[in-house]
Amino acid sequence: MRNKIRLNRTVMFLFSVFLFSTIAQNTQADTGIQKASREAPAKGAIESSIRRGVDFLVSNQNKNGSWGSARNTKGLNIYAPVPGAHDAFRAAITAMCVSALIETKAAKNDIAAKSALEKGESWLLENLGSVRRANHDAIYNVWGHAYGISALVAMHKKENSSPKRKLVIEDSIKHQIKMLQKYESVDGGWGYYDFRYQAKQPSSSSISFTNSTALIALKSAEEIGVDVPKRLVKRAFEATKRQQKPDFSYAYGEYLKLRPMRGINLPGGSLGRSQACNAALRMWGDEKITDKVMDTWLDRLWARNGWLSIGRKRPIPHESWFGVAGYFYYYGHFYASLCIESLNDKDNAQYHKGQLAAIMLPLQEKEGSWWDYPFYSYHRPYGTAFALMTLSRCL
Repeated sequence: MRNKIRLNRTVMFLFSVFLFSTIAQNTQADTGIQKASREAPAKGAIESSIRRGVDFLVSNQNKNGSWGSARNTKGLNIYAPVPGAHDAFRAAITAMCVSALIETKAAKNDIAAKSALEKGESWLLENLGSVRRANHDAIYNVWGHAYGISALVAMHKKENSSPKRKLVIEDSIKHQIKMLQKYESVDGGWGYYDFRYQAKQPSSSSISFTNSTALIALKSAEEIGVDVPKRLVKRAFEATKRQQKPDFSYAYGEYLKLRPMRGINLPGGSLGRSQACNAALRMWGDEKITDKVMDTWLDRLWARNGWLSIGRKRPIPHESWFGVAGYFYYYGHFYASLCIESLNDKDNAQYHKGQLAAIMLPLQEKEGSWWDYPFYSYHRPYGTAFALMTLSRCL
């Protein structure tokens, strides 16, 4: 009996050594995935695709300068209490479209695009400040604050922005930062639902990719000289780190961190959000997010793109394998383009740009848009904005 117990202990010890050595190896996120071999599109093909996408955004803009609406419904709609949820959606998506028009430089030689951009910027400056929590449990406004900051920074950087206009923009950015402070979760970071206690300060679980979206926006604000509260960043950073796994997969939200092997938390489930999380943490000084980590997760995205695409255009959130939702598709590819920008090896970065563009171009719709999830009337402008910002980084 004693010999059997010793044998069992020896087996368990050896198994533990193997397990922890495997985890240590995976800390570098090295999966051995081979490089993809898609043929990179020609520069002219990318430019033509961008042109068609810009034309779509111009034609899809609302008369008041915003993008998106609640008009187009389906049998199963995302929970969106009126009017606050739609105010938040419209603000976030208008901000994304403004950023896309600026980043593609479409307004320089196109009168219609210039007019659309001016109307979009005016709408943002007039309406972004009034975006609030929809009700006790829906906090979609955090998306409006995050993407609003990114758009305002892009507006601030424009060559023709006068000193007076820059001050107005800076004031608007500071207000959006205050809103992120106001709606910060008690645990740090941000969630877009509060199903716990619906407290004045949200008791929501922070969501890894919401944190990352906001952290990247806050970094852009800091880069133009706007003061960003260190405590706000530190708590969001730490909340995201708590959701990070050794292979740089990330839990969907902090409420799932104790279920690391649940499908949505596995590499397949994290495929559309690891890029955003890695980019955000690296921007704010996480030395563990090396070029190797970025390179590996980009290779994963190219190799398993068909898997991620299975969720694209499905009407029910998270109905695909690994709990993947359609709206992760263009989100994941946009943040992949930010990861590519951060690579130190420029030859490798050029390779990844080619793979990214080769994936994006064939998915453009006939009218020039891109979309991945049927979402009232917001999906075409937000998908197109993501795609345009992605492709502008592939040139």
